[in-house]
Amino acid sequence: MNLFSEIPEKLPEELIEVLAESSHIRIERIVSDGHTSADGFWYDQEQNEWVLLVSGTATLEFEERKVDLKAGDHILIPAHQRHRVEKTAASEKTIWLAVFYD
Repeated sequence: MNLFSEIPEKLPEELIEVLAESSHIRIERIVSDGHTSADGFWYDQEQNEWVLLVSGTATLEFEERKVDLKAGDHILIPAHQRHRVEKTAASEKTIWLAVFYD
């Protein structure tokens, strides 16, 4: 599989695909097309999440700061660190590689 293949032209919702998983780790490809977190929604996950922005741009909002990401940037989000997606590129697909682990 190629991270850039089989991406629909229209994405009414983010496309989330599990690429590999075991009892302690899950690797996902996430494709956004201008998608954001719903107003007032915050992720508060049980697992750590390491995210690589493969293409596009995005802004993650944390309770204490915002982080702008461009292709090649990566960030570690510890378990239970509340965060949300403030914006993703509307002019191109934003592709994330997310690794969730204990």
